[in-house]
Amino acid sequence: MTCYLRLDDACEKMNIPNWERMEALLDRYHIAPLVGIIPHCEDPDMADCPVDPAFWDETVPRWVKKGWVLALHGWNHVCTTCEGGLNPAQKRSEFAGVPFETQKQKIADGVRVFREHGFEPAVFFAPSHTFDENTLEALKACSDIRIISDTIASKPYTKYGFTFIPLQSGVVRRLPFDTVTFCYHPSVMQEADFARLEAFLEENHSQFKSFEAKPCARRRTLYDDLMRTLYHIKWSRR
Repeated sequence: MTCYLRLDDACEKMNIPNWERMEALLDRYHIAPLVGIIPHCEDPDMADCPVDPAFWDETVPRWVKKGWVLALHGWNHVCTTCEGGLNPAQKRSEFAGVPFETQKQKIADGVRVFREHGFEPAVFFAPSHTFDENTLEALKACSDIRIISDTIASKPYTKYGFTFIPLQSGVVRRLPFDTVTFCYHPSVMQEADFARLEAFLEENHSQFKSFEAKPCARRRTLYDDLMRTLYHIKWSRR
């Protein structure tokens, strides 16, 4: 099993002590994750968080120097529909079910913010994991991004002109896949979350690789489709 770590919701309003703790933990095991940045956070759950003026000028450059891969994590992290789209992991979305032109503007604005600070996002993943074909067309029209972190599969595959690097779990554990991405939200992690992650890394760190944003030619298989179907059936019953 090859393992990757994905960190969600990095932005100017993130929980700095928690993110610094996560960074120190990954440094210890020489793991460079995929980190999703919200370009213009308007999430009401983060409304009261203080703005970090050093985010773009100090924090993000430090991550890049360490090999962290930057992802465009939507635009404002506000879900406005109850659609699941191509990856119905949730019944809410910032993108799925949103008109194409609106999605194009979100993508274009997000990429612009990255570029204004001297960065180029290599990967996209949507808030709540939900997006649709219009999202992919918007990415093609307004960015150079051709890699998506999301969907269920045994290993990365190509479809719709994109490479999909699957994401299967929000907590570290043994899973029956060749390639596994574990998704964490450092800003809301509790002591028990850090303890479980640290214990798993201590025992299994040799299976973790620094995230690589590279295309692949593999097609999705029937086994991938079966895993995806079973996963979403289980999720829909919660």
